[in-house]
Amino acid sequence: MKIICIGRNYAAHSEELDRLTGGAAPEGEPVWFLKPDTALLRNNDPFYIPSFSQEVHYECELVVKINRVGKSISERFARRYYDEVGLGIDFTARDLQREAVDKGLPWERCKAFDHSAALSPEFVRLEGLGGNVQNLEFTLDINGERRQVGRTSEMLFSVDQIIACLSQYMTLKIGDLIYTGTPAGVGPVHPGDTLSASIGDRELLNFDIR
Repeated sequence: MKIICIGRNYAAHSEELDRLTGGAAPEGEPVWFLKPDTALLRNNDPFYIPSFSQEVHYECELVVKINRVGKSISERFARRYYDEVGLGIDFTARDLQREAVDKGLPWERCKAFDHSAALSPEFVRLEGLGGNVQNLEFTLDINGERRQVGRTSEMLFSVDQIIACLSQYMTLKIGDLIYTGTPAGVGPVHPGDTLSASIGDRELLNFDIR
C-alpha cells in the first residue's frame, strides 16, 4: 500500500506556501511525493507533536482510495479506479520543510515521519455524495473554528488527471491512497487542539493533538 500525496493542487494554497517556504507552482504535471505506511494515523487516534519540530502544520485533504490495479491509465478511464473517498491530514514539519526547500533537499524528514498521515476511519462511496468527485466540499475545524474549506472543483489537477499522471510512473494497486492536495488556510497545531473534518455535513475525522 502506497500513500501518494499531491502538493500545491489549489492555487490559493500554492500562493500561501510561497510565503511559508518558497518554491514554485507546478507546471504541466502535479507535484507529488510518497509517505510510508508507518505514517498512517488511524481510528481518530491522537496525534503527538514530534520532538524534532517546533512548527507542525495541518493540511486537510480529500483522500481517494484506489480499487483496482492499473498502469499507464488514460485520463478518460481513470474514473474506473476509485469509487470512494475519505479525508486525511497531511501533517508537515514546516520548519524542516523550509530548510529542505532552501537547501534543495528531499522532503522525507518533514513529510514522512511516523503518524504524519491522519486518515479517516470511514470512507464514503461517491454515489452517496452525488457521484462527482470534482463537486465536493470538505472542511476542517480546530477547536470549533473553521480553518479550511476545500472545493474539489477548484483543484488545479483533477483526480482523474492525477491518476493518469501517477500511473505513468508507478503501478497503482488496490488500497493505495492518494491525498489530493490541501486548500488555503494551513497553520500550526498545538497540544490541546481538537481537529474535526467533514465532507459536507458528514464528519469523518475528530481527534486531539497532544
